[in-house]
Amino acid sequence: MLSQSFGKIVQSAIVLLIVSGASFSLLKLAPGDPVVLMLGAEFSQESYDTLQHELGLDQPVLVQYLNWLGDFVTGDWGTSYVARADIFSFVVKEALPVTLTLTACSIVLAIGVGVPLGVLSAVKRDSIWDAGVAVFALTGTAFPSFFLGIVLIWFLAVQVGAFPVMGFVAPWDDFWSGMYHMALPALTLSTYFIGMIVRVTRASLVEVLDQPYIVAARARGEPGWRVVWVHGVRNIAMPVVTMIGLQLGGILQGAVLTETVFSLPGIGQMLTDAVLGREYTLVQAGVMLTAMLFILVNLLVDLSYPLLDPRLRAR
Repeated sequence: MLSQSFGKIVQSAIVLLIVSGASFSLLKLAPGDPVVLMLGAEFSQESYDTLQHELGLDQPVLVQYLNWLGDFVTGDWGTSYVARADIFSFVVKEALPVTLTLTACSIVLAIGVGVPLGVLSAVKRDSIWDAGVAVFALTGTAFPSFFLGIVLIWFLAVQVGAFPVMGFVAPWDDFWSGMYHMALPALTLSTYFIGMIVRVTRASLVEVLDQPYIVAARARGEPGWRVVWVHGVRNIAMPVVTMIGLQLGGILQGAVLTETVFSLPGIGQMLTDAVLGREYTLVQAGVMLTAMLFILVNLLVDLSYPLLDPRLRAR
């Protein structure tokens, strides 16, 4: 168990190193000169050369990458020349908590709605309930998050007035107000994943309910809810957890659009502003943090398999 965990951690570190090198190289090919953007409209060639040397941009790309990697590992992520703030503090202390709050609320909502609907669809298969849930799941996966967000803002916030149009309140400062402001963004981001969880849950549970141990549990006279939720749902945890882990990248991608639509000061909004402002150092930090989150979640999913299925535990 420990050797497998260590091996997965090493693999994750290698993947993260590859991502850092690839993203750093691609950003170097992006248009725009950060030195020109920092100096403004008028500057002398001497000022340009001096600032370029101070930033280390006159060195070979490989040397720049190694210097950046060493600074990044030690927590020195540079300074934003637009916000005039330390990038590490800006990204980790300000933007990351917002994105994690949105992601956590979306995942909880997706699981809380998707799993019961998937179970209902599997138990009532080939019925009107099954057809209705299937239509709901397909509809949810068909809407892009940015379009759904605009529709929800227009209907629930503007027309009905049930939710605020935009803005963010930290739940750790005011929990209920924070959840109130996070309701529409979380619903927007989770709708697609509710449909995915419904489909995976239904497909897995339909197969499980035909297994001999389910027939045996029913023959013993166990209640229907126990047969489904204890013997059935417990055995579909692995595919559902795997799907959630694999779809985290989609959740983070959707968070970029969702945060932009609802003006949430998270990583997605930060990356959008950084790209428009040609702050490639800030973009690199955001890409690396997103990659680390994605790799960490997938690592936790891999490590959770022996806990979900005793047959995978080393004997």
